[in-house]
Amino acid sequence: MLVVARSGEIAGRLNRLFRRDKADVSLEPSIDHVLERVETEFFNLIFITSDAFREGEVEGMDLLEVLRERSPSTQILFLAHPWHLEEAMSALKAGSYQYMKLPVEDKELRLVVRTALAERPVLVQEAEAVGSKRGREIVFEEMYGESPPMQEVFRQIRQAASTDMPVLLVGETGTGKELAARAIHRNSDRRDGPYIPVNAGAIPKELVASELFGHEKGAFTGAGERSKGKFELARDGTLFLDEIGSVDEKVQVSLLRIIEQKRVYRLGGNRGIATNARLVAASNESLFDAIEQGQFREDLFYRLDVFRITLPPLRDRREDIPLLIDEFLKRYNGDFDKDIVGISPECLSVMQAYDWPGNVRELKNVVQRAVLVCSGDVILREHLPSRFQKVKGRPPHRGVIFEIGTTLDQMEREMIVRTLAAAKNNRKHTAEILGISRRALYNKLRKHGIK
Repeated sequence: MLVVARSGEIAGRLNRLFRRDKADVSLEPSIDHVLERVETEFFNLIFITSDAFREGEVEGMDLLEVLRERSPSTQILFLAHPWHLEEAMSALKAGSYQYMKLPVEDKELRLVVRTALAERPVLVQEAEAVGSKRGREIVFEEMYGESPPMQEVFRQIRQAASTDMPVLLVGETGTGKELAARAIHRNSDRRDGPYIPVNAGAIPKELVASELFGHEKGAFTGAGERSKGKFELARDGTLFLDEIGSVDEKVQVSLLRIIEQKRVYRLGGNRGIATNARLVAASNESLFDAIEQGQFREDLFYRLDVFRITLPPLRDRREDIPLLIDEFLKRYNGDFDKDIVGISPECLSVMQAYDWPGNVRELKNVVQRAVLVCSGDVILREHLPSRFQKVKGRPPHRGVIFEIGTTLDQMEREMIVRTLAAAKNNRKHTAEILGISRRALYNKLRKHGIK
């Protein structure tokens, strides 16, 4: 194990906790030297504290991406101070196995290490299988996307499915949170158990507790029979709780108790019923804002927000729009007995320029309507709803022009700088756009003095 921390406190505790296992624990005070250590040594686990993560000259997120690429069998555990939780969320997205909030108790530290080591062979085997067969997989379960944001979502879903920890899905309405929850279930060891989806926002608030926890006969007016709740029905399976932010304070307290005790109490009952349902929650609103407004419990949030997956809005992955249109065309051609072969260039340009506030769900409805009203074999702009008629198509892509006499080194540097800017300084996406490995990109950044 390698501990990247400014102090030796965590390394010392790990040495003590795993002395009988003859664990080899090393301390590295700075993340700047982690890659050098990985080049010459192998570590099953790497602990990185949030203060070390923030204070090195190396960009922490870039380090995690490179570690994931160079040493896929190494599990990375992130130890975050309470005031560094945003970094913890970013670390999870970049490839960290799990994060824990500091200070951490010995019992929790021992448990997370054993869990990470137990899960490691599954993750490695899965990563090797994925890497060998898919390259850039554009269809995963019922989700479509070849853009970097969606490829990252696919990776995170597989990673979440290989564990049993709670998952929080965040994203705007229509981004596919329910599809992501179902994909987690189908790729997990619970795939043969029940998958129970519940939209808390669609249930009257006074009935949410009964729906989730069940009730005994006579528990309230109209409770003529005993009823099992969703937590009982989801035993050995997955419970997907959508719009988690809409549940009231009383239900939040009960959810917190169930997560901590793994027992559910029916309304009107005093006997705890064991439940091992895996909880996947989702929200299309900021739970941080709800916490600040006193509408959501902070302790429940951190129990749910163990592994967060952010579903990107469609406007941030416009390159997926033609792929989605093709899929919806096939679907609705069959539904409406049509034989539409595609859409016009002008129509596609308008659809790619539109911001899609309703995301993939809105795109699906627009294509469905267009297929229905189209009488020919090509969808035209006139077949789109009225709100599209004033949308300007995306302008043609303009390339970079270099003057005669510009050296190859100067052109290379300029292309890297421009691509970094277009990719919002995301080194992984920049390397993909340029068609080179991340190691090659880092070499070129050093060569041209680009920071």
